Amino acid sequence: MKTKNLADDSFKIIVFVFSFSIIAMTLIFFYELWTGSYYTLKEGLSFFTISRFDPVGNVYGVYPEIYGSVVTSAIALLIGVPISLGVAIFLAELSPGPLRSPISFIVELLAAVPSVIYGFWALLILSPLLSYKVYPVILKYLGFLPIFRGPISGATLLTAGVVLAVMIIPIVSAVSKDCLLAVPDSQREAAYALGATRSEAIRISVLSYAKSGILASIFLGLGRAFGETIAVAMVIGNSPYVSGSLFSQGATLASLILNDFGDSFSPQFTSALVEAGLILLCVVFLTNVVARYMIGRLARNREAASYI
Repeated sequence: MKTKNLADDSFKIIVFVFSFSIIAMTLIFFYELWTGSYYTLKEGLSFFTISRFDPVGNVYGVYPEIYGSVVTSAIALLIGVPISLGVAIFLAELSPGPLRSPISFIVELLAAVPSVIYGFWALLILSPLLSYKVYPVILKYLGFLPIFRGPISGATLLTAGVVLAVMIIPIVSAVSKDCLLAVPDSQREAAYALGATRSEAIRISVLSYAKSGILASIFLGLGRAFGETIAVAMVIGNSPYVSGSLFSQGATLASLILNDFGDSFSPQFTSALVEAGLILLCVVFLTNVVARYMIGRLARNREAASYI
């Protein structure tokens, strides 16, 4: 009996150490980035508002990179979320049984594709296609809008946003599909009992019930888009300027770190890049916290519905 208790206690200690190590690792990440960005942190908010990143002049500001990160992430969400929801609704509500598993497998497989593969695909196929076939049409019919003005090139903010949209579709659609499948059948049956059609039942009953989980999937996609590095750096042009046109080149926080970290020659230069990494980590951390909270709300709603 004592041997059994000793084995149980040892097992509890081991799994506790493993679990705590994840927390400790996360805290170490934040601590190292915080201490590593000492020289620029003491400058305050100027790091976020200055549009000049000049290591030679010892001036560091990442406003253009923050702008590029926000714009490309917004484009990714605007394009990727509707497509992802369509895929999720089809797989959860409309897909025939034999098709559901193969399509779900392909969606999950796309989520595992390395980002450098997406970058090569975007550089060699997507970017020329958009530059010669799509962007001229947009410029012709929507050129009166400020966001679609200017010369067309292969490396643009819009191209980077499209690549990110493709990259977040597997994540958003997979999580959304699981959330839709978690909706109790009683929700659908209640809608049908009131005379709703299939599309009305999905829109009114299923989607409204799973909205917390769908929002969580969107926040997860936002975290992926905001922190993506290789694929974006290959097609955005890495130009640290702010422009109102989506046809212009740009840069993101992640691409700034990728392109400049190997060339850092001073503590201030390194500190600026580390603080850019700290910003990325904080944004990704917050989006995941919000996503986890939303999924928790969906789980609580499902448990409550099981008692009805």
